[in-house]
Amino acid sequence: MSQNKINIAILLGDPSGIGPELVSKLLAEKVTNKANIVVIGEKKILEEGNRISGNSHNLIFVDNFDEINFNEGNKFFLDIAKGKNHNYKLSECSKEAGESVLSALNLSLELAKENKIHAINFGPFNKTSLKLGGNKYSDELHLMAEKLEVKNFFCEFNVIDNFWTARVTSHIPIKEVPDHIKKEKIIKPIKLINDAMKLNGIRNPRVAVQALNPHSEFGTEEKDEIIPAIEEAKKMGINADGPLPCDTSFITAYKNKNHDCIVGMYHDALQSGLKAFGFDRGVTVQGGLPVPITTPAHGTAFDIAGKNQANLEPTLNSFKIALTMAENKNKL
Repeated sequence: MSQNKINIAILLGDPSGIGPELVSKLLAEKVTNKANIVVIGEKKILEEGNRISGNSHNLIFVDNFDEINFNEGNKFFLDIAKGKNHNYKLSECSKEAGESVLSALNLSLELAKENKIHAINFGPFNKTSLKLGGNKYSDELHLMAEKLEVKNFFCEFNVIDNFWTARVTSHIPIKEVPDHIKKEKIIKPIKLINDAMKLNGIRNPRVAVQALNPHSEFGTEEKDEIIPAIEEAKKMGINADGPLPCDTSFITAYKNKNHDCIVGMYHDALQSGLKAFGFDRGVTVQGGLPVPITTPAHGTAFDIAGKNQANLEPTLNSFKIALTMAENKNKL
C-alpha cells in the first residue's frame, strides 16, 4: 500500500451510542481508500458495530502501532482492549465507556504528537461517560489542546455544506458575553477560521462577522469593538464583512451564498441558525490544533443506538474534511 498517503486515526466513539455502527458504515465507503486508516478501539466494540450495520471489513489487527506496515494494506485496527472484556450496554452512560473512549483518544493524540497520525476522525462521545471515566476537562477540545500542548487560541468550528462557523465566546452565561466582546478577542476566531478554511481548500474565504446587538444598532459594541476588529482583519488580507444582524445573518451568509463562513459573538446566535438549516448534516472541527480533528456534530443518540438508523452523512462529511485538511497541510 502507499507510504505516501495520509494516516488517519478513526475512533469508534462511545460504545453505548451510534458511533461504532457509524464507523462500520464509514469503513465501507470508497473515500476511506484515499488514506491509510488506523481504527483505534476495542475489537469487541467494532464487532458490535459491524453486527448492527451488517458490514464486515478486511482489517489487519495489531496490538501496537509499530506493528503496522502500510505496504501490506491501508486499513488497520489497533486493539486497545488489553484483555479487557467488558459488556457495554447500549444507550447507557458508564465509567467503563468513558474509560474506553479516553484510552483511544489519548493514544491517538500521542501518535499525532509523534507525527505517526496526520488527522483524527472520531465517532460521537458522551460527555457524561467521559466525566465518569475520568475526564477532568470542560470538553474534549480542551483535553485535546492540553495533550497536544497548544498555547495559542483554539476554538470549535461547526460546519454544514462546507459553510463554517466560529465563536468569540462559547459555553458561558449570556450575561457575561458583553465583557468578552473586545477587538483583540474577536480577531482571533476571524483569523483562525480564515486559515482553517484555506487548509480545507478555499483560497480566499469570505468571512462574515455577526453583530452582538439587535439590528446591529442597540448598543456600542459594534462601533467600539466589532467594526475595528473587521477593519483590522481586512488589513491582514482577510476578506471580512459585517457586522451582520444576527436574525438575518444566516439568510445573507449561508442561504444566499454570500459568504463561506461566519464568526459570531456567542453560542446561540450561531448554533440556532446552523441547526435550523442543517442539524442532520453538521460536522465539528476542532480549530487551532496542530493536527486536523473532526467529528459529526450530533451526539451519541442513545434513542436509536443499535437500530441501524443512524445517518452516515455527518460522519462521512467529517472524514472528508479531515482528509482534505491533512492532505493540504502535508503540502505546506
